[in-house]
Amino acid sequence: MTTTKTTLWAVLLGLAAAQCAFAQKTTTESIEEYRKMLEDGNPADLFEAKGEDLWKTKRGPRNASLQACDLGKGPGVVKGAFVELPRWFADTGKVQDLETRLITCMEQLQGFNAAEIAQTPFGRGEMANVTALATYVAAESKGLPFNLPQSHAQEKTYYEAGKRLFFMRGGTHDFACASCHGEEGKRIRLQDLPNLTKNPGDGVGFAAWPAYRVSNGQMWSMQLRLNDCYRQQRFPYPEFGADALTALSTYLGVNAKGAKSVAPAIKR
Repeated sequence: MTTTKTTLWAVLLGLAAAQCAFAQKTTTESIEEYRKMLEDGNPADLFEAKGEDLWKTKRGPRNASLQACDLGKGPGVVKGAFVELPRWFADTGKVQDLETRLITCMEQLQGFNAAEIAQTPFGRGEMANVTALATYVAAESKGLPFNLPQSHAQEKTYYEAGKRLFFMRGGTHDFACASCHGEEGKRIRLQDLPNLTKNPGDGVGFAAWPAYRVSNGQMWSMQLRLNDCYRQQRFPYPEFGADALTALSTYLGVNAKGAKSVAPAIKR
C-alpha cells in the first residue's frame, strides 16, 4: 500500500509540474505555434498561383499580359519590387503602392478602366484579381528586407504625411493608429500589438501583408488591412487608392527598413 501511494503521489506531482510548465507558455507563443501549424497549408498559396497566372495571361480589351508592367525595378521585373513600395513613379507623377500600381498597369497595358476597378468592392471582380496579383508579387520578395526609397521629394512628403495620419486622433472613440501601435507591450484580446513607429522586426506589421485571414476565410491586401483599422477606429473608410492610404503605407514601410518580408502570411 505504501509503495502504491508513493507511486500515485509521484504521478500526481509529475502532472502538476507539467501543468505549471504548460501554463508558463505565453499567449504569443501559443499563437505562434498555431500559425506554424497552418503555414504548410496556407491558402494564400492558391491566391499566389492565381496571381501568377493573371500576370502572365493575355487579358482585357487589349488582350495583353502584365509581363511588361514596371513595378519600380524595370518592365517585367517582379523580384524585389514589393519591398521597395510605395515609391515615386514618373509616368503617373505619383507615389503609388503595389495595388494602385498594378491597376495602373492593368489600364495602360491591358486596357481596363482603372476608375471602375477602384470602385469595385474588395473580393469582387477585377478587385479580387488585384488582390491575387498583389499576393503573387509579394511572394516573389519573400525573405527580402524592406528598403523603401526616400530620394524623391514626394516620397519624403508622403512619409511625413503618413506619420501625421498615424498619430491623428479622431472618430467617435478619439482613436489614432498610435492608440494601438504607438508603444511597446500593448495587446488587444489575445493579440500582441507591434509598435509600428519603428522597425517591429521580421514579418511583423507591414512586413506580413498581404495575408490570409483564417477568421473570415479571405485574402487581405494592405489597403484592406488599413481600411479595417479605420473601421475599428470608427473612422469612415478611405476610398481605394486614397493618398492617405499610400501615405500610411509609406510611413510604415520606411519604418520597417531592414525587416524581412514574410508575405503572403497567415493571420488569425
